[in-house]
Amino acid sequence: MMTPEEKSTITDLKKCNFKEMYEYFKAKSEERKNMSKEEKKKIKAQNEAIQKEYGVCMMDGHKEKIGNFKIEPPGLFRGRGDHPKQGMLKMRINPEDVIINCSSDSKIPEPPAGHRWKKVLHNNKVTWLASWTENIQGHTKYVILNATFKLKGEKDLQKYEIARKLHRTVDKIRAHYREDWKSKEMMIQQRAVAMYFIDKLALSVDNEKEEGETADTVGCCSLRVEHIKLHDELDGKESVVEFDFLGKDSIRYYNTVSVDKRVYKNLKLFMDNKQPGDDLFDRLNTSIMNEHLNSLMKGLTAKVFRTYNASKTLQEQLNLLTNPDDPVPVKLLSYNRANRAVAILCHHQLFNAQVETLQMKARKRLSELKVKNNLGKPLERTTDPREATGKLSHITTLDENKEIALGTSKLNYLDPRISVACIQPYSRSIGDECASWKHISITLIQHPAIITPDPLEMSVPHAAYFNHPSSASSHTPDPLEMSVLHGSIFQSP
Repeated sequence: MMTPEEKSTITDLKKCNFKEMYEYFKAKSEERKNMSKEEKKKIKAQNEAIQKEYGVCMMDGHKEKIGNFKIEPPGLFRGRGDHPKQGMLKMRINPEDVIINCSSDSKIPEPPAGHRWKKVLHNNKVTWLASWTENIQGHTKYVILNATFKLKGEKDLQKYEIARKLHRTVDKIRAHYREDWKSKEMMIQQRAVAMYFIDKLALSVDNEKEEGETADTVGCCSLRVEHIKLHDELDGKESVVEFDFLGKDSIRYYNTVSVDKRVYKNLKLFMDNKQPGDDLFDRLNTSIMNEHLNSLMKGLTAKVFRTYNASKTLQEQLNLLTNPDDPVPVKLLSYNRANRAVAILCHHQLFNAQVETLQMKARKRLSELKVKNNLGKPLERTTDPREATGKLSHITTLDENKEIALGTSKLNYLDPRISVACIQPYSRSIGDECASWKHISITLIQHPAIITPDPLEMSVPHAAYFNHPSSASSHTPDPLEMSVLHGSIFQSP
């Protein structure tokens, strides 16, 4: 941090010359790139030793991996988007700032020499192992277990079971909010239109934020008049709503959607006599929406809608795109395209920095090939049709998904049992055909929501994973008895 004297001297960072610092870090980066195999092996061994000592803990007699056992070093706060606190200094976290949480009969970790912990707790009602408060926004940060730990898997399983439960009542809920569009009470009308957006566009409800503390991001309930434009007709479609706002993580949400005429009429009413900065749903807030959702079905939230619609979209796309006779690389491409449809639905985009990195790698590789070609050097070729198909599928996937984040939906919104059902028929023969397909099968089957000792030996029921509401009169198997599905996840009406 600058002293008062330095602050009076340095008033404009644009006039500062950081070239020496830049050259230093650039040289360090080059040093790492030019390390010998022995040096890299030594560093890898050191990291593995640290992981072995600090990266695991004992929970209920079982060894569990810790997700983040390293505290962030001090540095400048970046935030996402145009964050009001961007550029502030993140202070170093000392042992005196850290609260340890462990069993009363376990050995308390030793703090560094000359230091002590802020506090030691023995709270078995929470799963975090250590916590501290960061200085920028005053948020509490935690050391938590890896995403694959058992309790997380059980919680995820409950989430996906609630989504399956929603499938059996979703038509009734949709009929309910459609009826509410015609209500004489403004709050009910607004709530019904907001539910339509949450259901059809996978918008999040939103959380209230302190003004000036975070970037100006919004969700469904906090949309303002300036965030939408109404078009009676656009590109040959009627009753079109144009959305443009910053959503979660300051990612721009831009979408043009043709909506039900009644929704369009209601939106005109909601915007009447309002300024651009006024709330679109001025009679609605997060609490009202969450309470209403839970009254329709216990445990129902906007996230459950997203999970349900995401999983249903994945199943429909897999049914549409997957051909049993296709070679494995093409099946992998079909799977990624199905996953892409979900990512688009949930608006999961890569951040600009990630997109730029991928584009730089692609440009670099293209330049190398052009140089080789100009020098008359032979380009790398393959005569193996399967290998060529695999490479082509991989390149196509990279190109199609250069601005789409597939991982978020896989981890948070897609029931992994759908992917297991897709992969299982080919799981015995994937090893020699396609390493990427094998990798996806292993990572998806080992998702924490799939609790089984051997993924390839899971019991498979013959019933459909989701029964369509039209068949509700027939016997529906207990979802908790189903360890994984077979064939289609959703049964067509």
